[in-house]
Amino acid sequence: MSRRILPTAWRLLNAERLEAIPAALARARANADARALARADWLIRRKGVGRFLAVRRDNRLIPLFRNSIPTVLEVDLTELAASAANPGALRPLGNLTKHLDELGLDADSYAESSYLPLVAEPCTLAFAGFDRYRRPLWLTDSASAAWKNMRKAAREAGIELDAISGYRSHAYQLGIFRRKRIRGLSVEEILAVNAAPGFSEHHSGNALDIGTPGEPPAEESFENTAAFAWLCENAASFNFHLSYPRDNPHGIVYEPWHWCWS
Repeated sequence: MSRRILPTAWRLLNAERLEAIPAALARARANADARALARADWLIRRKGVGRFLAVRRDNRLIPLFRNSIPTVLEVDLTELAASAANPGALRPLGNLTKHLDELGLDADSYAESSYLPLVAEPCTLAFAGFDRYRRPLWLTDSASAAWKNMRKAAREAGIELDAISGYRSHAYQLGIFRRKRIRGLSVEEILAVNAAPGFSEHHSGNALDIGTPGEPPAEESFENTAAFAWLCENAASFNFHLSYPRDNPHGIVYEPWHWCWS
C-alpha cells in the first residue's frame, strides 16, 4: 500500500478480510491505539469485528499488537492496493457461501424465496460525512453526492435528516445474525428484519437507514414524522426510493427508514 497508489480523497479500501480507512476517521479503543493513529495516515482493521490490526506511517506498516504481522495482512495488502487502483469495481463474493452455510441457508433457495439479488461489495467507498453516532458514513460516490444534496434540500425546507447506517460488509451482516442468535432469536426471526449476508442493499453502498433528531432509530414510528413525509414527496428527485414498503414481496418487515439510491 504505497502512498502513490492510494486515493487522495477519504475512502474506505476493501479487501476480502480487511479494510483500510483514513486514520483521522478512526476511533481509538485504547491509549496506545490513539497514539499510533495520531501519527498515521491509514488504519487497517479486520472486517466484521473492526479489530485494529495496523497503521501506516511514513510508508511503513506498523502492527498494533505484539506479535508479527499476521498472514491475513500479508495476503490482503495486495488486495487493498488493487482496490485503491480500481475504485469503480466490485469485489468477488469470496466467503459468502461459508457465511450462509453457518446460518443453514442456501444462496439459490434464499434468493428464490426472498426475491432478493446477491449484492457484491464495492472495492472502495466514499466518505459521506458522519452518521447520528459520529461514525464515518461510507457510500458509493453517486449515493454519497445524492445523500448530501438531499440532506441539504431537506434542511432548507426545515427538515433535518440524519443517517443511522450506510454501507455494511457481508462479514458485518453475519455479525448481526450471530449477535441476535446469541440473544435467542432463530434465523427465521432475524430474516424478517435483516436480509441474509450477501443479500442486503447495504452491501452495495447505495442504501441508507435514515432518521431524524428526537426519533428512535429504525422504528416504524418514523413514518409519523415530518422527515418521512418530506422523503415520500422529495426523495425520488434525488434517486432514492423506499425499499421495503408494507406487504413487500421480500418477507422483510415494513421499514420506513430504509432508502436506496439507484
